[in-house]
Amino acid sequence: MGIKSFQGRRAEPKKAASTPMCVKDYMTTDLVTFRKHQTVIEVMEQLMHHKISGACVVDEDYNLQGVISEGDCIKHISDSRYYNLPMDDNLVEKRMTCDAITIDAEMNVLEAAKKFIEHRFRRFPIVSNGKLVGQLSQSDVLRAALALKGQSWGS
Repeated sequence: MGIKSFQGRRAEPKKAASTPMCVKDYMTTDLVTFRKHQTVIEVMEQLMHHKISGACVVDEDYNLQGVISEGDCIKHISDSRYYNLPMDDNLVEKRMTCDAITIDAEMNVLEAAKKFIEHRFRRFPIVSNGKLVGQLSQSDVLRAALALKGQSWGS
C-alpha cells in the first residue's frame, strides 16, 4: 500500500485587484509648447535647452495645431544647406506635422504602448475638447510599466 498525500487541494492563487492605468495618470502636463509664428532656430534652441526631442504647437487658446520634432528641425537644416538658404527665416508652421495623432486621457497606458509601436512616434499629444492638456512619451509608458512590477499585465 502506498503513502497517501494529506496535503489536500491547493488554494487558488489570489489575483491582485487590477487598477486601471490611465494615460492621464502618467502623462506630462507641464509642457514646452511652440507657436506657428516662431522660427525653427528658436525651436532648436528650446529643444536643446529643455533636453527634449519635440513639442506641441498650439495657438493662443491652447488648441493643438501640430507637433514639431528634432527630425523636423534636421530636415530644415538639410534643406537650408542643400538649397543654400538662410536657416533663420523658416517658421514653425512650414516644418511642423499638422495632422498630429492624439490619444485619449482615459486610454489604458498599455494600449497607448501599442500606438507607439504602430506609429513609431516618441510622443503623443493628449487633447480634451480641442485643447492640449498633456503629452505621453515613451518614457512615461516605461514608468507605468515599472509601477506594474510584480503585478499582472492584465488591464
